[in-house]
Formats: sequence, structure tokens, C-alpha cells
Amino acid sequence: MGFHAYSSPYDWSRIAGFKAAAKAVPGGMINLSVGSPVDSVPDAVQQALASTADASNAHGYPVTAGTVDLKSAIDSWFRNMRGVDLKAVNAAVIPTVGSKEAVALMASLLHLGEGDVVVQPKVSYPTYEIGTQLAGATVAKVDDVTDVDSWVNIPNVKAIWINSPCNPTGEVISADWLADIVAAARRIGAVVLSDECYALMDWRSARNTTSRPAAASNEPASDAAFSLFATPCALNQQVCEGSADGILVLYSLSKQSNMAGYRTALIAGDYRLVAEMGEYRKQIGQIIPGPVQAAMAAGLNDAGSVYAQWNRYRGRLVALVDALNAYGYQAQMPSGALYVWVKAKSGDCWSDMAELAQLGIIPSPGEFYGAPEYLRFSATATDDAIDAACQRLMA
Repeated sequence: MGFHAYSSPYDWSRIAGFKAAAKAVPGGMINLSVGSPVDSVPDAVQQALASTADASNAHGYPVTAGTVDLKSAIDSWFRNMRGVDLKAVNAAVIPTVGSKEAVALMASLLHLGEGDVVVQPKVSYPTYEIGTQLAGATVAKVDDVTDVDSWVNIPNVKAIWINSPCNPTGEVISADWLADIVAAARRIGAVVLSDECYALMDWRSARNTTSRPAAASNEPASDAAFSLFATPCALNQQVCEGSADGILVLYSLSKQSNMAGYRTALIAGDYRLVAEMGEYRKQIGQIIPGPVQAAMAAGLNDAGSVYAQWNRYRGRLVALVDALNAYGYQAQMPSGALYVWVKAKSGDCWSDMAELAQLGIIPSPGEFYGAPEYLRFSATATDDAIDAACQRLMA
């Protein structure tokens, strides 16, 4: 049947006029709209990529399921950073070419189609909806996925998208709420799709900070003693009751290691579902290049660089929150992720976009994420760009 048609307000060409106005401002445009990392890729990742540029899986075909080193790195990362023993919950893993293709293909790989329903938050990453539409299934949007009564009785629900920390709101779902979602999904035979791509970007210990920190309070004594606080994982024993059945977790190195261009991500969870997805991915060539698999393993093993990036983003977010409040927004430090999510002063994102463009500042319109009365400001900009934006907002 092929891909079905899709519709989405997620069209960056719609802000082209605002960008043109912002570029005309003295000092030029400061783009805080797209969440694309700007900081350097960790040295260990670069070295791993270079050293394997002529490895056997560079001039030959790489393994779809990942090298032994990559599998080991993923296992260690889940154990050390997420508190999850993949083997203990009978979870399998498959690397993906970035997380976006995993999200967009998910409903299709689960064989969903006409008559099937996929639940997602009303305010969320647009590709959840696009992926469901591509499969020909039906989207059901709810205000709060943790309110299981809002979706558990909808006929033919086959999957539930959750995103914690959330893009764009930054909200985090507690382990208890995750457990309720998993239990309810299992009762109706649905799969929980847990997008945890911002899991290590957790700011709850920093939410009340009102100035940019010189250093974060949880700095590790050494790389080996890494101690970042992470958000709850759907594969945690407390959440999944010892079994990965009916759960798929997605993670990406794009934000933790600035590897968006490397396209390094993964799906972990229900052994049967992941194994089947691996077979399909092998047939359609959705395989991470061999040298990039080595780079991915290096990124997962380099906890110190992740901590350094955490500290950079924390400082940028704190500065943005302060400046947005000074400008008149009701901003607060998010619980997680990389964005400040604020209600538009005018009540309409497009009116505020026009006003901010006169300062040379471009956020994302909330309409892209299902909330036209909000704006999203991204911390994925250089320190200089964030400082300049703050100066303009506070002038």
C-alpha cells in the first residue's frame, strides 16, 4: 500500500518572513527556533570515527544490529545512566539512523493501519502524528497521557506515545505515572512508545536557580564517577515490573553528545518487536555506517563530555529564563529537555513572533507543536548568541 498522505503544521517555511525581518535588525538574526546542536562533537567520538574510517565494516557492509562494541556500550549506558539491566527485563536493542526516522516509521513497523489508533499528547513533537498518518492509522490526541482514563477506553488503541522530558514543554513523567501507563496499555494490548531522547537533560535540581551557574552542583569527581540525575525510564524495573513486553524506548545521541549529524540513535525494549524491526530494517538498508557505530559507542562511553554539555545547556537555559521574565514573559526553568516554553504575551504565537523579529530573535511558534498560544525558545545556540538574545530582551 505504501506510505499514506500526511498533513502537518510543522513547516519551517512559515517563519521565513520573520527571519527576513530579524536579519535586518542591527547585529542580525538570533535563531532560537530549531533544536540543532552547535557545540563541538566530543574528542573521543571524533577519534573513534577517524580510527575506523578504513575498518572492515567501512569498506564492507556493517551489521544492522550493531557491532559487539556498540552493543556492549549500549548495555553499559542503560545500566550506568538509566538504571536498567536490559538482559534482566528481556529487552533487545536496534540502532537507528537518528531518532526521527525511528519515530516516523514506528507505526508502520508495528504493522498499524486503517482502523488502528495511536494515542499521543496534544502538545508534542509533530513527527508522532506524521508517522501515524504515514501508516494510515488514526491519531488520538489527549491533553495528558498520564490520565489513562482519557484514552484507555478508546476503541482499537494499539500504541501510546509518551515523551519525557517533553519537547516542547520540558515536562517529566514520574516513574509511578509511567508504571500506570504501562499497566493500562498492557490491559488493552497496546504498545508503549517512550521517547526518552532528552533523558539526561534533567534540570529539576536547577529549576530554582536564578543566575547562570559557574559550575553545576552535581559535578562528578571523575569521569568514572559520573553522577548526572536522569529522568525515569520506561524499562526500569519499578515501571515495567521486570518485563520489557509491550514497551519500546527511543534514545538519541544528538543532544547529549552533539551528534545530530552522525544520525545515532536506538530502539530498546520488547524482544519480539525489536527483533522483527531489525529484520525489516536489514531489508530496507536502515543501517548505521560502520565507522559511525564506533563513534556512537565512544559517545555512549564518554560520560564526562555528556556532563560538560549538560552544564552548558543548563547555563543557557537559566540565562534565557531570566531574560524572558525581564521582557514580560512568565518563564520558568523546565524540568527537562532544551527549551523554554512560554505563553505568548499577546495570546497568539504569530503576533509574538512578529514582535520578537523586530529584536532579531526567532523562536518556534507553538502552533507547530499543537499550542498556538505558546512559543518555544531553544537553548541549542552558542553562548554568544544566547548572551546577545538576553541583552536584547533585557534592554
